[in-house]
Amino acid sequence: MTRAAIAGAVLVAALYLAARPLGPLPPLGPFLDPAHGVWTAAAHAAASRPGVVRGLRAPVGIVYDDRGVPHIFARSAADAYRALGYVVARDRLFQLELQTRATAGRLTELVGPAALEADREQRAYALAWAAERTVARAGARSRAVQAAEAYADGVNAWIATLRAAGLPLEYRLLDARPMRWEPVHTFYVLKRMGWTLARSDLELTRAAVARRLGPAAAERLFPVNSPIQEPIVPVEDDTTPDHQRARGGGRRRGAHPASLAAGWSGPMPPERIDPVELGSNNWAVAPERTARGHALLAGDPHLELTLPSVWYEVHLVVPGELDVYGATIPGLPGVVIGFNREVAWSFTNAETDALDYYVETVDDPERPGRYLLDGSWRPLRRRIEEYRGRRGELLATDTVYFTHRGPMRRHGSGWLSIRWTVLDSIPSEEALLEANRAGGVDEWLEATARLHAPAQNGLVADREGNIAIRSTGLVPIRPDSGPGLVVWDGSTGASDWIGYLPVERYPRSRNPAQGYLASANQQPVDPRVDATYLGADWPSPWRALRINALLRADSAVTVAAMRRYQTDPGSARADRFVPAFLAASTGEAARLLAQWDRRYTPADRRAILFELAMEELARRTWDELDLGGRGRAARLATPRDALLAALLDEPASEWWDVRATPSRRETRDDILRASLEAAYRTARARYGPPGSGRWAWGRIRTQRLTHLLRLPEFSIPSIPIPGGPGTLNPLVGAGGHGASWRMVVELGPEVRGWTIYPGGQSGNPASPRYADRVERWARGELEPALFPR
Repeated sequence: MTRAAIAGAVLVAALYLAARPLGPLPPLGPFLDPAHGVWTAAAHAAASRPGVVRGLRAPVGIVYDDRGVPHIFARSAADAYRALGYVVARDRLFQLELQTRATAGRLTELVGPAALEADREQRAYALAWAAERTVARAGARSRAVQAAEAYADGVNAWIATLRAAGLPLEYRLLDARPMRWEPVHTFYVLKRMGWTLARSDLELTRAAVARRLGPAAAERLFPVNSPIQEPIVPVEDDTTPDHQRARGGGRRRGAHPASLAAGWSGPMPPERIDPVELGSNNWAVAPERTARGHALLAGDPHLELTLPSVWYEVHLVVPGELDVYGATIPGLPGVVIGFNREVAWSFTNAETDALDYYVETVDDPERPGRYLLDGSWRPLRRRIEEYRGRRGELLATDTVYFTHRGPMRRHGSGWLSIRWTVLDSIPSEEALLEANRAGGVDEWLEATARLHAPAQNGLVADREGNIAIRSTGLVPIRPDSGPGLVVWDGSTGASDWIGYLPVERYPRSRNPAQGYLASANQQPVDPRVDATYLGADWPSPWRALRINALLRADSAVTVAAMRRYQTDPGSARADRFVPAFLAASTGEAARLLAQWDRRYTPADRRAILFELAMEELARRTWDELDLGGRGRAARLATPRDALLAALLDEPASEWWDVRATPSRRETRDDILRASLEAAYRTARARYGPPGSGRWAWGRIRTQRLTHLLRLPEFSIPSIPIPGGPGTLNPLVGAGGHGASWRMVVELGPEVRGWTIYPGGQSGNPASPRYADRVERWARGELEPALFPR
């Protein structure tokens, strides 16, 4: 559908809405008939029949544009959410069900016993239980609950139209029928995002490293503060009160001795520390630093890349109340990342430490009924979990135990309970709905102050030229205001959280003197300025360093530049390590590495040599953490690259020494030289001579998009892209994570947006809209977002 066509269809919808008085439950049937109504069904859409969305109070107009984006025009927010549920179910029904079952631990009912262990893990974390408690606490009058109910009406209205022949392909492959969508399933979505973004086993990792190498080594290898500082809050613009600054006695004390679990000796956790990190990017530029004099904002969250995508693009209009465009997550009413007529916003993960473990003393380790707290035995709450197969047969039964802190899990011969903000029942879903309506930066910040979990860095800009960033999400205050990097003694109340940090203390900046703001999951505040504990073991700030360098160098930023930055192949990580390798090395390997421009482009033939050298460097440096064998899987844990970078300034550090050669003490240059030479040998063995095309980065490391059921026929296994580890367009490991959505917004007299994501609006593998955006996404292109009034 062209711009002219969509304008005409919008006019028809507006006239229709204006002509019809409010009335009870009018059908959408003829209005949405793809042959006759203003729901102009493009050829990409699956066959659609008229349907009735229960509960409508007025007609709803839905127009699909030429990118497959539905523009929903309604007379009330509730009707807009009903229509949104309807169109999302139409395009993504199987995705809705699969993510719901994954959160609830009910995949076995769809795919059988193969999913039993995954279901058990989910139910042990009690995400569905937490969602149920959140709904109960919010109450029926909550705007979030009412929105979820309306959304469920729409989903179920679409399901009611389906016959066997019209079911999504996955249901037919599994010989299954869609389940009914319940309002509580909307609340599962943020719990699931918390599961994805806010889990942390750092305490367990540090405990395991401390047992092996000692507490001092654990603290050095997994420190509280990043060894490289490139904070979100500009140092010269920080507004932290003097009494909170580190130089004024900011507290960094450890936990109260009575609250520590002395001698905890639980099992070693699986490694979760990635030596090269993923994350998300966002940045905003003030009008005085842009070519057209309007604020600009860019955002690209980095998540698992699936087909269909985690995101669904939509435009919602309720005259006088709501006019918002952007990306929603299937299952959520409203837009998560996007823009309206006044503001634009995006998020990155804040990396806040929001989870603690407690060693619990129970009356019977095999069948616990009580736990010890402050000298008294308290009863454990129990939840019986039954796992059913595809035919309803009972596969297994578990009992999940709860202390006052949260769910309890077996670890070795003991029990650990979890306190986690994601499991708290404080409602926060309404914050996103309010943010959709914000009329400026300050209104948006006020709305998102109530976004409690998962913790995010919210970046916002408005048409008045304001830009701002602030962290959101509950920040626990631990005993003695210390860091949460220990496994706590659960037998004493002295271990419990004593409250949450007030929002006024969260990292934030508004209209900084430098004229831009950027976040990329890095430590938000330089600890020399503010020592308040927010988290630890921060992702290395390579992406933050790169985007800040690009923004500092450009005083007339354009929309095209913002788009170009999102796939910039330059690497601050390579800029730090390549000179060190070259200074320590000679010979053919050094000659080849010196030819590299430190840009990860698909045609480049030297990036792979650097990456193999980095793998060797980590393996040789962190040999103290080896469990035997080769590779990360045989390593207890892997410190961040930023720590390796800091270690380059300590050429005689004991960490460079190799344990396997006790008669010799290796130095930094010995390890750098040996790592590069070994990488060269590996590259030749795997890919042949360096002059061959087999060294091309786009041939060796690629991005992949995987179908939700991991079906190779419906997946795209190899997509060359510009980017690598630590770049703004990240490409690491097997390539299954990356930029899941890209957006650039110009906030001028008329707000304009450009968007893309890897996939398409349809979840139907047979649809031309299943993966129609992938090629343009891979090239770093953006598409204009149609934003009709």
